[in-house]
Amino acid sequence: MRRAAVLVLISSLAFAACDESRAPRDRAGVSTAQAPLPAPGGLAVPDEPGSIRFAVIGDSGRGSPEQYEVGRRMAEYRRRFAFDFVIMLGDNIYEGPAAPRDYEARFEKPYEPLLQAGVKFYAVLGNHDDPNQRNYRPFNMGGHRYYTFEKSGTGGLVGGPRARFFALDTTGLDAAQREWLVRELSSSEADWKICFFHHPLYTAGRYATWWRRRALEPLLVRHGADVVFSGHDHLYARMRPQGGVQYFVSGGAGSVRTGDFRPSALAARGYDADLHFMLVEIAGDALYFQAITRTGRTVDAGVVRREAPSRH
Repeated sequence: MRRAAVLVLISSLAFAACDESRAPRDRAGVSTAQAPLPAPGGLAVPDEPGSIRFAVIGDSGRGSPEQYEVGRRMAEYRRRFAFDFVIMLGDNIYEGPAAPRDYEARFEKPYEPLLQAGVKFYAVLGNHDDPNQRNYRPFNMGGHRYYTFEKSGTGGLVGGPRARFFALDTTGLDAAQREWLVRELSSSEADWKICFFHHPLYTAGRYATWWRRRALEPLLVRHGADVVFSGHDHLYARMRPQGGVQYFVSGGAGSVRTGDFRPSALAARGYDADLHFMLVEIAGDALYFQAITRTGRTVDAGVVRREAPSRH
């Protein structure tokens, strides 16, 4: 018992040291407001001309009937909200080494209507993923564990928003990757800087890891990240902005852990009763979001606003 108490104390001190190391805080960052929830099947995103539209799924690759239901619901929403791409937050193909039949049953078939419509998927690796997924062409990783890409507003409007996405490998987080992130974040002139990776730095579930927070959060704050999407916890959570950064957890596209949501002062909203996916729209200095269950019920919606002017 005495040893356990010492370990708990050490962990608490490590968390405190990590929180104190979050710096600098002199950036305007973002603010987030919740919106009224629409009726089942309704849209909470504005679908503005010239916006950037995408969907978010995490921990999807089960091949279960429920995952297929999420895929059908996403295709249904796309008929009204034409998102161009999907970011995948890891654990894309459970579990370990993946054969062609695994990619077919756990990715190609569940999202077949989206793939046929030309929707692109951008994946990151989770702890249950075969590292060779980075070579699977439909995941658009280009053979890399971490990578970046940029999207601009649709519709050809002059001055439309630009968003740069930074895909990280938090299972194999190392110094080289952190140096790459600093270089890419600091050199980007995009209006929005959006990071996505598997392990959450802040969560209302069970799986936050203080050492990843200590390794990444100062870089995200210092170099202007606006929004972070993570999975790993099989639930939905919207955290209150920390250090000017908005954190989402969306790890329920393939399975859910009911009862895992843990209310706290850091959690603005959470849901753990069913599978879900997210719709996101960037229009100017506003990022709209909507979390939707496989039955079409919206469990969270709102807007993240950049408090700083556009970077160009």
